[in-house]
Amino acid sequence: MAAVCLLASAAAAETLDDRVYAVAQQLLCPVCQGQTVAESDATVAREMRAIIRQKLEAGETPRQILQYFVGQFGDSVLAEPPRRGVSWLLYLGPLAGLAAGLGIAAVLIRRWSGGRADRSETPVPDAADLARLARELDARDR
Repeated sequence: MAAVCLLASAAAAETLDDRVYAVAQQLLCPVCQGQTVAESDATVAREMRAIIRQKLEAGETPRQILQYFVGQFGDSVLAEPPRRGVSWLLYLGPLAGLAAGLGIAAVLIRRWSGGRADRSETPVPDAADLARLARELDARDR
């Protein structure tokens, strides 16, 4: 019976560790550049993981925990910026750039293909041009 209890508590601790890791992955370390709290070994990150563990044990949801850290550090602590206001540019900017690039490419391809058709037509010289060309050739041959 004691073995069953030990296994159950180990499974619960593992589940708690997984939940702590999942929340820590969503937070950026305030002192490390580009690392999440789960990846960082800084003192602040270790303290944040301990707070996450305490709050999960107290029954708080991951969303409440994230809001707590946003209240402490601001939106910059979130690994994924919130999708509101100016931050929408982070999500829509690449799509707009791709659309603009495709539009520019289409316009250039039309111009290039249209320009070739116009260049393929040979202009017809008039009598004055032919006479001038003949005079220049005679002068060159002499």
